[in-house]
Amino acid sequence: MVAIRSAAAEEALVEDDAATSQEPDDLANKSVIKATVLLKELGHHRQGITVTDLAQAGDMTRPTAFRLLLGLEQTGFVQRIDNRYVLGWQVARLGRLANPHAGVVARIQPILDEYARRINETFSFVMVHDEGDHKVIAEALGSRYLSVSHQYLGGIYPLHASATGKLILAEQSDDRIAAELPETLDSHTPFTITSRDALLRELGKVRDQGYAILDNELEEGLFAVGCPIRDSAGELIGVITVNGPTQRLKSERLPETIHEVRQAADKVAAALA
Repeated sequence: MVAIRSAAAEEALVEDDAATSQEPDDLANKSVIKATVLLKELGHHRQGITVTDLAQAGDMTRPTAFRLLLGLEQTGFVQRIDNRYVLGWQVARLGRLANPHAGVVARIQPILDEYARRINETFSFVMVHDEGDHKVIAEALGSRYLSVSHQYLGGIYPLHASATGKLILAEQSDDRIAAELPETLDSHTPFTITSRDALLRELGKVRDQGYAILDNELEEGLFAVGCPIRDSAGELIGVITVNGPTQRLKSERLPETIHEVRQAADKVAAALA
């Protein structure tokens, strides 16, 4: 009888848990949510920000922001320097332990799949970190026989010879690029931009038009269009690209394709917000 009652009680607990998981967001702790809003906003102000400005940015009252910051400061997630707040040492420690891609792929994969079906070409997503560090973490394939497949998944692109790399470099000033890149760049195909000055002119176009194109520069026959993914502060956090054979993508449909990639970029940005 004891075993029967125990099993029944356990089943009831499972049912209760399932019901709880379907409850609306009213069960969420609003203070925790507001605290995470403050932490995210602090990430945009490395030199620090006052509690008044932080409260305004987080759309909350100053007393509420101050109370939350006090608790975060006591636990090491926030540090106060004079009258300004910055992220604390606990954030850095947990950041080293966390998987930077955890949960990202699950959020954006349906979007990549949707647009790969719509355009019938390969879509890729690159996560961008500080100082241009980047990695291809997700892709979706079109159904065409000739397609780009898993070639760079898990890897990185050469900055001067990829749509992603051009968008990353375009975030920097020409003076910094000139200081960091040699005058002659590595050649991957006869079409690779190997002159630093020519690359700087190309990056000027990228900044003006808001997207980058790869035209046979990494592999002959490979064409790509890349659009940036930005967070709420305008920081580059990723790049989405469509990749395929030059004869298909470099056609009269190119303006429409660029529009589709822009739409996909907006959807990914919203999914990661």
